[in-house]
Amino acid sequence: MLVVAVIPTALPAGPAKESSTAGVLKNQFIFSTNRFPASHGSTLGETKDGLLAAWFSGPQARHPEVTLWISSLRDNQWSLPREVADGKQTDGSRYQCWNPVLCQPTKEPLHLFYKVGPNPEGWWGMLMTSTNQGDTWSKPIRLPAGFIGPVRNKPVELSDGTLLCGSSSEMNGWKIFMERLTPRAQWEKTIALNDPAKLEAIQPTILVHDRQRIQILCRTKHGRIAEAWSENSGRNWSEPITNALPNPNSAIDAIRLQDGRFLLVYNHSATERNELNLAVSNDGKIWLRGPVLEKGAGEFAYPAVIQTRDGLVHITYSWNRRAIKHAVVDPRQFKLSSSFP
Repeated sequence: MLVVAVIPTALPAGPAKESSTAGVLKNQFIFSTNRFPASHGSTLGETKDGLLAAWFSGPQARHPEVTLWISSLRDNQWSLPREVADGKQTDGSRYQCWNPVLCQPTKEPLHLFYKVGPNPEGWWGMLMTSTNQGDTWSKPIRLPAGFIGPVRNKPVELSDGTLLCGSSSEMNGWKIFMERLTPRAQWEKTIALNDPAKLEAIQPTILVHDRQRIQILCRTKHGRIAEAWSENSGRNWSEPITNALPNPNSAIDAIRLQDGRFLLVYNHSATERNELNLAVSNDGKIWLRGPVLEKGAGEFAYPAVIQTRDGLVHITYSWNRRAIKHAVVDPRQFKLSSSFP
């Protein structure tokens, strides 16, 4: 494996400052908080005339009747949720649906990746596609054995049309993999990037710095976000290490903004999910504090983030595992702080 030198992420020193709400334009529920007993794991995508969000809902976590639901945002109104996938098997058995991931490749139909199985240790990857912006979907297909596709966060499309997917396994220790879906519909996979005896990490989110240099940030069990780097378009990776950003064993997501900066959505705590934060970086190493999306009693977690053609950033996240919220922010209006409290 190619070894790449990594400079640990550092937060600049300086006095603590109160977080600004500048740039937060909207924060609303996609559906009523009593619509489902439990909802979690949202994903977000842009269509030709609006947005599309998907998530899983049902009686409770790991219940076989948990299914995938979808809603579209058109003319500033979210549609009523509708079910798009379940975990029914041909032999009559049934399993939970997990972690949908929306992706719109340049020359392909809209993709909806997801997982089916009794638990994260034993799930498998599934894929549906849509040619009409999510109004209808193809019959689900199971991914090849050993592949699950993007485990939670959206893939990125490389210059040759390959989809680079952040993947991971929770069986026999948490391990990170990177999967590739080539334009010829072939799946490829790296070896595990980490040794779980040293560092347990899952659910990479991908930041493309240039055609060759790519960074991933990952959830861990160690109270910090982990990062790794590739210098050859994601084929080989440095050994992941923890950086200075805290992580309470909770999902994160990040994007490269149209202005070249990087935006991270995460919980700025090593132990709690009761505050959902934004941070911005010019280089993926030094992160400046942005707005707080949610703070208070409860759990606000599992964000998904995209930037739409108009430059606005859209974020969905789980609100107390009962509902999905949608926030709209304008990164051009952020008042960034040089330090975190």
